[in-house]
Amino acid sequence: MSTGSETAGRGSKRRDIQGLTPAGVKILEAASRLLYEQGIRAVGVEAIAEEAGVTKKTLYDCFGSKEGLIVAYLRARDDRWRSTLVKHIDGHEGPPGQKLLATFDALRNWTRERNPRGCAFINAYVELPDDHPGHEVAREQKAWLFAYLKDLATEARAEDPEALAGQLLILHEGVCVAHSMQSVDRAADRAERMAAILIEHAAGHPLTRT
Repeated sequence: MSTGSETAGRGSKRRDIQGLTPAGVKILEAASRLLYEQGIRAVGVEAIAEEAGVTKKTLYDCFGSKEGLIVAYLRARDDRWRSTLVKHIDGHEGPPGQKLLATFDALRNWTRERNPRGCAFINAYVELPDDHPGHEVAREQKAWLFAYLKDLATEARAEDPEALAGQLLILHEGVCVAHSMQSVDRAADRAERMAAILIEHAAGHPLTRT
């Protein structure tokens, strides 16, 4: 049986930006800021090139098209979130049930620091046409998170790890939406309390409080 960390490790090492030129790195960094903060449709390649301090030709030489740059942006953000989550969980001391709960602590920090406009993958899924390759990146990200939560649920000896992972994934998504819309105060805290009840029920015993 693979552990959550193993699943995450495989995914987080799958893609990187090491093959980019220095100009390519600057373009990707600029695109990552602008596409997330302003929206994919609202930002053109001219604005990204200007922000990065390069020409449009350099942008196209590095990424081929705006479509290719969007995919690179989503993949880089996916890798960053995977790395952040896995590092947080691997550094968490406690039983497996507490590690599941700790995913909400990682999400709380992520939403405060990097996710004010909600989930980048949901945003992209809504903005992009159905045949855009960015859709597949977004689906892969959610599939990875589900598998990671399922592995942690299996370690916690949940009666039905798949069902618990689905419930926790829904809570994760709800936190991102509620935080970005400011529709619920302290959304991550509330979701974490609900998650504790679900984890305890699935594992058949109370969580060890830390």
